[in-house]
Amino acid sequence: MAVLIGSFLKSSAQNAPNIIFIIGDDISWDDIGAYGNTKIKTPNLDKLARNGLLFKNMYLTASSCSPSRTSILTGRYPHNTGAAELHSPLPAHLIFFPEQLRQKGYFSALVGKWHEGPATKRDYDTLLVDKKANGEGGELQWVNLLKARPKDKPFFFWLAAYDAHRPWSTTTEGPQHHSETEISVPPTLVDTKETRQDLTFYYNEISRLDHYVGELEKELERQGIAENTLIIFTADNGRPFPGSKTRLYDAGVKTPFIVKWPKGIKPGTVTESLVSSIDIAPTLLELAGVKPAETVQGKSFAALFGTPDQEFRKYVFGEHNWHDYAAYERSVRTKDFLYVINKRTELDNGGPIDANQSPSATALKLAKAKGKLTLLQRDAFIAPRPAEEFFDNFKDPLQSRNEIANKTYAAPIAELQKILKQWQEETGDTEPANLTPDWYDRENGKPTPAKDKRGEMPGSAKKADHINAEGPF
Repeated sequence: MAVLIGSFLKSSAQNAPNIIFIIGDDISWDDIGAYGNTKIKTPNLDKLARNGLLFKNMYLTASSCSPSRTSILTGRYPHNTGAAELHSPLPAHLIFFPEQLRQKGYFSALVGKWHEGPATKRDYDTLLVDKKANGEGGELQWVNLLKARPKDKPFFFWLAAYDAHRPWSTTTEGPQHHSETEISVPPTLVDTKETRQDLTFYYNEISRLDHYVGELEKELERQGIAENTLIIFTADNGRPFPGSKTRLYDAGVKTPFIVKWPKGIKPGTVTESLVSSIDIAPTLLELAGVKPAETVQGKSFAALFGTPDQEFRKYVFGEHNWHDYAAYERSVRTKDFLYVINKRTELDNGGPIDANQSPSATALKLAKAKGKLTLLQRDAFIAPRPAEEFFDNFKDPLQSRNEIANKTYAAPIAELQKILKQWQEETGDTEPANLTPDWYDRENGKPTPAKDKRGEMPGSAKKADHINAEGPF
């Protein structure tokens, strides 16, 4: 298989694979059947995994929508994009991987959610921006786009579903519908009727997205182009519930990542290799025979398609910047350990407003008032928070026990402290004194007097959007 990949990359542009990049909105890795969830109904995604390559250690650079997506588009860390905070537009001077594909001769199109800034419009021949209506964000257009595309070019589709972003569609229509008894309540939430109802709608949205993945695959088969079409399914951040979205723990930044490519990947393949989402852009460019721009900080993992057992990264890095609320956290993770620093310890992290004002959050608050929360459930309300956290990922997979004061871990703590500092220095990360403030009240969600006021962007003092250093790998 490694030989197959190598020979393919040297082939002519006419043999370049079609690429379909499907990115779900606010979906956790363990809410997909292929990753072991026995409650969620995702038959098409599970089939995609059986016929392709499932990544068990893919990590995002942020558990926040647009910073995560801009990172993927540029192959750069959030503070290196100039758009580290939610809803910040990418600067025009950066290079985006879809525009490189387009320059190579690809027909490029985006359907669905588009909020990475007007400069990215140049990435696409067709831009079909959909607002979330009736619970669906553009998925109905997927098959139509596939039918209407130019037939004389390879194509790249960025299919940005709104599922499973709040507010939910409360419709019971669709091929897969869940009941409250079919729910697996995450340990970060309390098991109440309100929480289960909340999760039911969330599950239904994931299953609706799954349905359209299946419809897309049927059309690829009908057109006879499935063999050389590479399909990726992933998500931008963890589920929109307290304890997941905006967190730098695995609950926030570990993401589903499934790749199917009959011409280049053996069915039923699994990789445990550690990969960052900044590595996606150089990988897809390599497969298309395009040299990544010098601005790309990630590296191609195309070799994993043929030899999935090889090691790739030693470190992945994450950021938590403003997302409705002021924040400054950084993380470095190895397979064994996770180290997190927090420069705004006085602030809690109950998630963004859509999470902390949800029915599940209300249930947490009621249980808190009665003194009935577990350690993990209570974490959303902790303030002040620890300045440093260190977790043993194998002994404590839920990352619930902070071992920063445990002398047994002195050596790996020292290593990751050094590595994180090195990464910040080499990539130009900065901690502004005047971060963007809270736009909403953390308790009731009402707008604050500071709403719509921006502070200084992390990295801007060092012009990090012009720094291309990769940092530790």
